[in-house]
Amino acid sequence: MTEDESGQDQQLPKDARLNSLDERLRQAQLDEKVRTGMARKPGDSDYQKGNRVLADLIGGLVGGAVIGWALDQLFDTTPLLLLVFLFLGIGVAFRNIIRNSSRRPD
Repeated sequence: MTEDESGQDQQLPKDARLNSLDERLRQAQLDEKVRTGMARKPGDSDYQKGNRVLADLIGGLVGGAVIGWALDQLFDTTPLLLLVFLFLGIGVAFRNIIRNSSRRPD
């Protein structure tokens, strides 16, 4: 008698109970990967992570500069609030980048 990897005789038809058990085992393993966060999420590639870093940097700089410039125009403190909010925007951008990079990879 020749046997395959599953230990079943190749000449006999496959047991439906074993096929059902294999399917349930695969589903349980997939559910466990999803539950523990080990399953790869679609669309979460390195390219998108790089775009996220770039968006954080540009958003922090531009957002801080625009808010600082607007407050400078409002309170007539020409370079002071622009610089303060520009540095605050940079700080927020770096904080977001560090927080995103400290997450566990897939």
